[in-house]
Amino acid sequence: MSLLKEFDKIYICWHNSQSKRKPYSYEVSKMREKKIRLAAAEDVREFVRAAEGCDFDVDISYNRFIVDAKSILGVLSMDLNRVLTVKYGGQNREFENLLQKFAIA
Repeated sequence: MSLLKEFDKIYICWHNSQSKRKPYSYEVSKMREKKIRLAAAEDVREFVRAAEGCDFDVDISYNRFIVDAKSILGVLSMDLNRVLTVKYGGQNREFENLLQKFAIA
């Protein structure tokens, strides 16, 4: 956890899988969360292209409304006047650099 920055939140998801030795084993995956603001349609297009380049799930949300960040129609349907929350479960340096560009301080 020392590699994570202060503003990252970690979510732990438990995945149930079966094996021959144990009836149930659990795998832990970490979800990171960032707050961003996308001001224009060009920002949305750039964000979605970066999300499409990730080999892990990327979700974007506002309140209870959650969409797949790899869907340009889904992201455009969000209220772009609000601060949006991005949750992702992997590491991609280019994607994280783009998140820093749109991050809310």
